[in-house]
Amino acid sequence: MDEDLLFRALADPSRRLLLDRLFARPGQTLNELIDELPMSRQAASKHVMMLEEANLVATVRRGREKLHYLNAVPIQEIAVRWIGKFEAGRVAALVALKQRLEDDIGQAT
Repeated sequence: MDEDLLFRALADPSRRLLLDRLFARPGQTLNELIDELPMSRQAASKHVMMLEEANLVATVRRGREKLHYLNAVPIQEIAVRWIGKFEAGRVAALVALKQRLEDDIGQAT
């Protein structure tokens, strides 16, 4: 996974909006994806191309149409790599606190 490319793709609010739209309704054509957005087809095409390069969007051809789908795997990998390791300490502390409180309650009765 090219994390630099992934983070660059996610850094742009327009690209995040496109990902949100694909999450809400998978399998959209480019025209459907940009419907009611203040974005030209050319600009959207460039954004989608970067999302594809970052492996955040997968495409399937259906006849003359190209359908776009969100690939959430790279986002999950970011969560595991960059967020999960910071949460592990907090979760361990909560488990230890819970155990101490339960032990204190058990000794008081």
